[in-house]
Amino acid sequence: MQTILGSGGAIGTDLAKELTKYTDKIRLVSRNPKKVNESDELFSCDLRVKESVKEAVKGSEVAYLTAGFEYNTSTWQKTWPLVMQNVIDACKEFDAKLVFLDNIYMYDPNKLSFMDEETPMNPSSKKGKVREQLVNMLFEEVNKGKLQALIARSADFYGPGIKNSVLLETVYKNFLNGKKANWLCSLNYKHSFTFTPDAAKATAILGNDPKAFNQIWHLPTAPNPMTGKEWINAFAKEMNVEPKVQVATKFIVKIMGLFMPVMKESYEMLYQYDRDYVFDSRKFDKAYGFEPTSYENGIKMVVNEGS
Repeated sequence: MQTILGSGGAIGTDLAKELTKYTDKIRLVSRNPKKVNESDELFSCDLRVKESVKEAVKGSEVAYLTAGFEYNTSTWQKTWPLVMQNVIDACKEFDAKLVFLDNIYMYDPNKLSFMDEETPMNPSSKKGKVREQLVNMLFEEVNKGKLQALIARSADFYGPGIKNSVLLETVYKNFLNGKKANWLCSLNYKHSFTFTPDAAKATAILGNDPKAFNQIWHLPTAPNPMTGKEWINAFAKEMNVEPKVQVATKFIVKIMGLFMPVMKESYEMLYQYDRDYVFDSRKFDKAYGFEPTSYENGIKMVVNEGS
């Protein structure tokens, strides 16, 4: 049995499909889980409730923690450590391996121009400090020999049919609705994005390779990322629209935050857009002979699915 905790997350559906290559016993866990494969087992669970998480993990060889929570600092501070502890405890009790889908928020902001698995943790944001805490919780148990776990880390996501992708919400969907694209801070910096089907395939590979555990892996992401301007031009070309754009400066985001909670929550993360953001996945690519989907082909797949 392989179990996806937070099966409604960004890569949950694609991951469920990929896991059929390794097992015919897949359990999807969320508050309101829905089948992806006909044989999927569904388990309704609030990950904040310890006993419920134990029941969800029971009988699993591998548990994938792919959950997402409301993009709110207070929610993250209260919820994430509780959920991580519940999952760690359940995995230890039932001898399940843990795969944690992570982001880059804990990295030193001054090291974003080249991020690999050795990039130091030194978060400047409150959300980043939460992510650092989760990494430390996981590896504390790994280092004690009480848990087998790995971190599958991703850059910002984009891909066909997914929700909560900043790139798709602010560029693709705006163009689709006849609006200008939006971008944060500056159009002139490079920004890596991880293609969700690649991330799901790689996460399944890692979860089914005993040698992959007890370390950090960057999920496959195309090299040589485009600048904000180039991303917008590429989507506009593929969609056959004018590449019109409006840039939200830090000052504008701060003012918008007075009226829009999501912009208030985004303000502390703006440093990701005022410098190059380059995510390196060569460790995974070389280990598994994997070639990440090119940005050109990724954009084509996003647009073709929506057309």
